[in-house]
Amino acid sequence: MAQQYPEWIWQNGSIKPWAEATTHVMSHALHYGSSVFEGIRSYATPDGAAIFRLTDHLNRLYMSAKIYDMALPYTADELAAACREVIKRNGLGASYLRPLAYRGLGGFGLSAETPIDMAVAAWPMGPYLGAEALQNGIDACVSSWQRFAPNTIPAGAKAGGNYLSGQLIAREARRLGFGEGIALASTGLLSEGAGENLFLVFDGVLHTPPASASLLTGITRNTLMTLAREDGIEVVERDIPREYLYLAEEVLMCGTAAEITPIRSVDGKQVGTGKAGRVTLRLQELFFGLFDGRTHDKWGWLEQV
Repeated sequence: MAQQYPEWIWQNGSIKPWAEATTHVMSHALHYGSSVFEGIRSYATPDGAAIFRLTDHLNRLYMSAKIYDMALPYTADELAAACREVIKRNGLGASYLRPLAYRGLGGFGLSAETPIDMAVAAWPMGPYLGAEALQNGIDACVSSWQRFAPNTIPAGAKAGGNYLSGQLIAREARRLGFGEGIALASTGLLSEGAGENLFLVFDGVLHTPPASASLLTGITRNTLMTLAREDGIEVVERDIPREYLYLAEEVLMCGTAAEITPIRSVDGKQVGTGKAGRVTLRLQELFFGLFDGRTHDKWGWLEQV
């Protein structure tokens, strides 16, 4: 089925038709991966469409840009307004948002000076790993590709070039018949999924690899840790060996796109009962409850469109 694109997009300060949001083929980002971006969701709530943790996402965009010496030409307030505008102009409620900043056409060397171009797109998107994944879970595999070592590429930046690693991991998993791949860090310890953070459950306690495991400390990851602790579920950040994936009572992935996806098997070995466990189901209830009113948003995470 052909991709259906929305009608409008924001680029470099104005709303324009989707087809007119172009950039030159010699733009720096196209050749060197010099871009930073965010993935954000808006949800339909009883009070209307709301963007989830918009401010936090935009703050991370600026932090990623700082790491790569990219001076963004718009303020956070201007980008927030652009996010709201593309949702409204396209008549969207629940949607996926993609703010993007990239080095445009300028010099041709690695350190060349170029303008920083920006765009914000929004489109409808269901569960990233499939319509049944949130309920039934997915089968995952440990990838043959490792995440990059510390002090090589900054994993803490959400940069376009970082996702070459994720592409290798995800495409290998799909080729082998799995729903998603799991990467190890250069240490051989657990890192993250192709584009998602990992949690394992042991004796009702939620365990997750630390930032030092070459992972992006996701905003959904932080959300689940916050909700879990608020609900009395203990959360531990720690180094986790690969084999613990096979021994955990529950394993789940999370991210803006993946939301909260149970993992029912890893490398063909069943996880727990082979379906979403008690802790995973409770986290899903708390998370999705933010958008239908079951979970009180005491943190101000929902920002109305």
